[in-house]
Amino acid sequence: MMNLTTPALLFPAISLLLLAYTNRFLTLAQIIRQLNASTDRGAALVQRQLPGLKRRILLTKYMQGFGVLSFLLCALSMFALFLQAELPGKLLFGASILTLALSLVLSLVEVLLSTEALSLVVKDLESARISGS
Repeated sequence: MMNLTTPALLFPAISLLLLAYTNRFLTLAQIIRQLNASTDRGAALVQRQLPGLKRRILLTKYMQGFGVLSFLLCALSMFALFLQAELPGKLLFGASILTLALSLVLSLVEVLLSTEALSLVVKDLESARISGS
């Protein structure tokens, strides 16, 4: 037997996750705005980063979307359980867990792309240091 407290346990976790996603989105937006304001927009390093930035924007959109969908499904699960509709409540809770997992996988992919972009910057710094020596 499933009760209201089971899906309610996910609420704080999903809320914190959405906050973390929002922070990552704001950081990504700041990076893009800085690159746009830069006088070196056409620099090779910037141009190499653009495809990754585009993918990261798309991933962030979907990971936030699936996170919000997970939150909504969790709330609907609680409502169904409140109405004593246990099977729909369980199904909605299961769907909530699946969309949360999908959101987390997308978040992992975005982190991997982010670290790849940082690797490009580090390589560029290393080559500048070697050529400057």
